[in-house]
Amino acid sequence: MRVFTDPFDRLLDDMQETARPQREWVDGRGLLLIMGHFLSGVGAGGWAFASALGFFPGEVASVAIVAASALAHLLFLGRPERFWRMVKIRTSWVGRGFMGLTLFMAASVVYLALRVVGLGDTTGAVAVWGLSLAGAAVIMLYKGNVYAVCRAIPFWNSSLLPVLYVAYALRGGTALLLLFLPWTGLGTAHGLVEVLELWIGLSAGVCILFYLTIMASSSVGARRSVEDLLRGRVAAAFYGGVIAVGFVIPVAIGLLNAVTPVSLGALAVVGAASLVGDFYVKYAIAKAGRFLPHVHGAR
Repeated sequence: MRVFTDPFDRLLDDMQETARPQREWVDGRGLLLIMGHFLSGVGAGGWAFASALGFFPGEVASVAIVAASALAHLLFLGRPERFWRMVKIRTSWVGRGFMGLTLFMAASVVYLALRVVGLGDTTGAVAVWGLSLAGAAVIMLYKGNVYAVCRAIPFWNSSLLPVLYVAYALRGGTALLLLFLPWTGLGTAHGLVEVLELWIGLSAGVCILFYLTIMASSSVGARRSVEDLLRGRVAAAFYGGVIAVGFVIPVAIGLLNAVTPVSLGALAVVGAASLVGDFYVKYAIAKAGRFLPHVHGAR
């Protein structure tokens, strides 16, 4: 692999490719965007499950994680003080995501405050909780759609990508709750979380397999991206992060737990491995993106 010290040299090298790799959303400061997408999905998914179970530590952690994702998004911007220009709900999934994140943060903080003062069961609190879930749903939906509307990158331009991102957000939410098991046990709900984690993990694995199968028989640019994942520049992240850590370890421990109960610490390992895999799914998909092939001789 060639090492470039000058970004211009890297750009010239990329331009020699039939389908130029996209780097803005993954290399350098682009890692902040990947981290922002990862954290927002985990936080939104964690809130959906933790609040439904009434698990206060999980709720607090979910809100903190979404707040951290907002900071990562802002740091990614070249001019963070101009973030308000993103608010174009009618035409932009970025704008919708921003509004969903704002709605979630406002509603979830109010709901937690009501719970702290003992008003969590009131009609008003239930209404605020509903708003927080709506915000969380938008957060889970917007990330995949931000990529899917990029027609210039065939590997992203698929209606399957939002479904995949929602699946991994939900898996990330259950994984987050598993991290609490050694300290809280989650009461009687931990068995449900274990089942959800295994089921969603298997479903997410099927989703990404189906997605890659579709992309492998798609356009030239999409096929090049699949090649990057399976045997190219993104293969190490895909096989190591997505498959080995993010899929094999959680599923193996989950299936073992279905046969004979494992320790709460082992289930926390499932949660940690799942979160690592969730990050690498987003990293690998972004890294594998390639622009439409050059059209030579076009007028």
